[in-house]
Amino acid sequence: MRLYDLRHTCATLLLAAGENPKVVSERLGHASITLTLDTYSHVLPDMQKQATDKLEEMLF
Repeated sequence: MRLYDLRHTCATLLLAAGENPKVVSERLGHASITLTLDTYSHVLPDMQKQATDKLEEMLF
């Protein structure tokens, strides 16, 4: 297992757990949150569903 694999796993798990992408970006040492979001966007579809569910709970 390479160091890169551990970084990737850490970032993926944190994003999947709902951690703020800015925090994940800072942990990885990325210069911008854009790099983090572009690299780990495969985690985001579930996050969109969670956001929709939260909004629905607040409104209804």
